[in-house]
Amino acid sequence: MKVSIKSGIAVVVITGMMGLSGVMLNPTVGQVISQVSPQDKLAEAERLTQQVIQLYQQGKYNEAIPLAEQALAIIKQQLGDNHPLTAQSLNNLALLYQSQGRYSEAEPLYNRSLAIRKQQLGDNHPDTATSLNNLALLYQSQGRYSEAEPLYKQALAIRKQQLGDNHPNTALSLNNLALLYQSQGRYSEAEPLFKQALAIRKQQLGDNHSNTAASLNSLAALYYSQGRYSEAEPLYKEALAISKQQLGDNHPLTVAILNNLAELYRVQGRYSEAEPLYNRSLAIFKQQLGDNHPLTAASLNNLALLYLFQGRYSEAEPLYKEALAIIKQQLGDNHPDTAISLNNLAGLYESQGRYSEAEPLFKQALAIKKQQLGDNHPSTATSLNNLAGVYKSQGRYSEAEPLLKQALTIRKQQLGDNHPSTATSLNNLALLYTVQGRYSEAESLLKQALTIIKQQLGDNHPLTATSLNNLAVFYQSQDDIPQAINYLSQGLAVQEYNLSENLKMGDDKQKQDYMAKVLGTTNSVISLNLQAVPNNPEVTRLALKTILERKGRILDVSTNSLQILRQRTDDPESQQLLTQLIEVRTQLSNLTFKKPEDIKNPEIYRQEINEVTEKAKEIEGKIGRRSAEFRSLSQPITLEGIQKLIPANAALVEIVRYQPFNPKAPENQRFGIPRYAVYILYPNGDIKAKDLGEAKPIEDKLIYFRDNLADAQTPIPQLKESARQLDEILMQPIRQLLGNTKTILLSPDAALNLIPFEALVDENNQYLVENYHITYLTSGRDLLRLKDKFASQQSPLIVADPFYGKAGEKVALTRSIDLSEFTFPGLPGTEQEAKAIKNLLPQATVLTGSQATENAVKQVKKPNILHIATHGFFKPESNVIENPLLRSGLVLAGVTIGQSAGDDGVLTALETTNLNLVGTKLVVLSACDTGKGDIKIGQGVYGLRRALVIAGSESQLISLWKVSDDATKDLMVAYYGRLQKGEGRSEALRQIQLGMLKGEKQKHPFYWASFIPSGDATSMTFD
Repeated sequence: MKVSIKSGIAVVVITGMMGLSGVMLNPTVGQVISQVSPQDKLAEAERLTQQVIQLYQQGKYNEAIPLAEQALAIIKQQLGDNHPLTAQSLNNLALLYQSQGRYSEAEPLYNRSLAIRKQQLGDNHPDTATSLNNLALLYQSQGRYSEAEPLYKQALAIRKQQLGDNHPNTALSLNNLALLYQSQGRYSEAEPLFKQALAIRKQQLGDNHSNTAASLNSLAALYYSQGRYSEAEPLYKEALAISKQQLGDNHPLTVAILNNLAELYRVQGRYSEAEPLYNRSLAIFKQQLGDNHPLTAASLNNLALLYLFQGRYSEAEPLYKEALAIIKQQLGDNHPDTAISLNNLAGLYESQGRYSEAEPLFKQALAIKKQQLGDNHPSTATSLNNLAGVYKSQGRYSEAEPLLKQALTIRKQQLGDNHPSTATSLNNLALLYTVQGRYSEAESLLKQALTIIKQQLGDNHPLTATSLNNLAVFYQSQDDIPQAINYLSQGLAVQEYNLSENLKMGDDKQKQDYMAKVLGTTNSVISLNLQAVPNNPEVTRLALKTILERKGRILDVSTNSLQILRQRTDDPESQQLLTQLIEVRTQLSNLTFKKPEDIKNPEIYRQEINEVTEKAKEIEGKIGRRSAEFRSLSQPITLEGIQKLIPANAALVEIVRYQPFNPKAPENQRFGIPRYAVYILYPNGDIKAKDLGEAKPIEDKLIYFRDNLADAQTPIPQLKESARQLDEILMQPIRQLLGNTKTILLSPDAALNLIPFEALVDENNQYLVENYHITYLTSGRDLLRLKDKFASQQSPLIVADPFYGKAGEKVALTRSIDLSEFTFPGLPGTEQEAKAIKNLLPQATVLTGSQATENAVKQVKKPNILHIATHGFFKPESNVIENPLLRSGLVLAGVTIGQSAGDDGVLTALETTNLNLVGTKLVVLSACDTGKGDIKIGQGVYGLRRALVIAGSESQLISLWKVSDDATKDLMVAYYGRLQKGEGRSEALRQIQLGMLKGEKQKHPFYWASFIPSGDATSMTFD
């Protein structure tokens, strides 16, 4: 469980851009040329100044500086060192230096400009006030707050005296002084100034003026800094609406507000709302300012930060690196923004445990901040905190402590005792004390941090969960179990709230990344139960509840999102999104299986795949958001709600793979070697739990067992020996808990999804199928989904013996194919299978030969039964094909591999998710390897079975290895016959397996154990 609160992986927040208008480059030369001189050289200075302004706006400071220097030289030569236009030109050059972080070069120019204006225009001239303001902004950016404040106040006094209390420039001075106070955490002093500035702008310029929008943005940013998010949000939205109306969607102020609103969402944990805003602001900055502008870099940083908080590390890293390269190029190696970028990249490395890469970057960032901003700047505190975090993670406690204390002192002094960053420092210092065993010092700090975070960020903020979980770990480390349970249960509840919010949005990969972020507390609650207090019923219930909330959660969310939209036939937007999803997934599948000879340019081909993949992600995100609009408030998962759905004579068996968590161990050794555990829930609410031992011995025996099982030539004694070895350490301990219960709703985890438990052998040398009725689930939560029944709309569809349209070498009559060979032997046995089933189901439609096409399958709509007998395939994990649902599927008629649209004869699992099978009672995949897929711990197998659940089917019968035609045909005919007699979907298969076991020809488990039933185990109706 990652428990530390990482503060200040500092984000570049673009706030109050209009508030800095006092330093904007000012093309005043041309306004005075006609009065001063018509000489060509002054015209040249004017032209250069215009170029400088343009380059400045583009962020091209390196190109702008020599032109600004030329313009200054001309003006000095023509008008003299002390002319007001010389002062303006000095101001422009100083601003460029400041923008690059060259503060020591900017300062004397600002001072010289100020002196000229005082001498030529007087101490109380408005232009003198502008110079005072600009010099104050320089000092503020360096953290020289005590020097900046009197200058801001002087500028404000001049403007009030010369322009009046209600002049827009007076409002600008009020705004800038308020920004200074905000930087220092002097929020109570800043707020009335921001409000005064806003009132003046509303009165003088109107409610809908762009400067009014800027003031709303500034006030919202103050509230954001204080954690007053509910007050900040409406102001940001109002500012955004005005800026869009007055300046357009692509104006820098509009984009700045958009970015700030996204940051507000991110800090609240509303990641799904933040991401599209970040993406939009980044796109606009790129379009308007170019790929290499500092504001583009700021947007890249912010988007990467979002990915970091979501655990999407592989997506965050290239963005951080791109931002750092831009900032170094545009602003220089020693600019404070360079330090922030270094800090952010280091924070990513630390989150991944890449400490040796993180440490030098944190040190570089700290050195820059100390040099440029000073020892007491809040940003310096952030770097001290983060460097200390790396030391702590490595056990270098004596090096970490003084840095954490320095950071806490700075934050208290600069930001105040109740700022969220102060809470972060309290929390991190407490965690250091905890691992050192300094419990009395740690406890009060942890509680202070929790109080501040709840007060400032709210009860459901992700950092509230982190703070609660930290207290749980603290108390567990002292063996105070009641307190540990108290805080852990609260923390888990907050995490569940955020899971519910964030899993509604994004594509499958994003959901996986987010689930990975809570894996630590899943491990923690199971460990607290099984490793610390195995006989505590309260923790046992909490652990099982957490497992049921999280295991297979992504499958549930994906299924529900599509199901909701499929039912909204009266909503055009929903139907359009479904159509777009089908199109883009088809396009992606066709691209993936393109013939090598049809790929003219591998780079362009890869780019096409990336573009279509991104388009698919975008549509999936829209579907998540759209379905969330229609989704009724979901009821929380309860043990009571699930136990009442377990049949009276059955038990739910949840097997989980977990890493034991030891809170007393050093921080980098707290998670141990993976293990398996089992939780059993009975219909009366009783729960039994047991640790099953280390995962590796179980998985080693599993591989040996499965290899023996998938080969019909394996001698039965050898096979039984391997089955017994695995059973002894896996199912025998579970049977001891089950007692007389013989009907099992089994939810395996990880590699255990890839074996038929029925073929394990008990201590009496009997296969488990002989004594147990087993149905497979992804999670016990499946029972909640399966209780909702939907009507089918079409009669059964049987697809068999496709004409592949391509002669190939005849191989053994099995149904698996290596697509790289592009060889598709016919399967005539499947035609006999289809005819035999048709005799049992005369209402069924049968498609064989050239009619057994991919498009025919895609056209089905809620058939009662879907039976497909053809080649299946699964390709192991590949760097080329990232999405696992593109690496498994079925081969159908007319396979031509490589058409860019339409029917290519390959129905991938990804395309299978598009089928409308809501109301389909049973899907049978009478093909090999249809049960295989990528294993995701806690989330099941990514393959055809998963795709069929997402498509809406109630139950599935799928295979785990290559199957011979004859055995399959006999099994299928017998299976449908039993279903017609009213037997349950799982029990019918079991009775057939028992019959095969008693015979001579097919008693080897190779023949009878390949197919496993999943989903609804009850009997079904035939429409």
